[in-house]
Amino acid sequence: MPPNLVPIKVMCSSRVDPEMVTDAFLRGADGVLIAGCHPGDCHYDKGNYYARRRFAVLKKVVESLGLEADRLRLSWISASEGARFQEVVEEFTEKIRKMGPNPTGKETLL
Repeated sequence: MPPNLVPIKVMCSSRVDPEMVTDAFLRGADGVLIAGCHPGDCHYDKGNYYARRRFAVLKKVVESLGLEADRLRLSWISASEGARFQEVVEEFTEKIRKMGPNPTGKETLL
């Protein structure tokens, strides 16, 4: 896992509040990756469907902040797919590195 990844665990991808994502970007995060169970495999019934809907709106919010929409990504990765998680994280990290630092956020401590 890349050393610059800061994981934030939630019980379900539907529990990722849009405010968490916008706050991360405003605090200087260069990218945000939301990972959740595959649709139809949610332990909480329909959580990933809610996450997918919320993600579509979040893409527009990210653009309204003056950022590229590609700085936000949603991936379906089951808990048993460790190799897939590693692949997605490394690919996303490389993409964000090529995009450069977040031009709108300021790095602050929590």
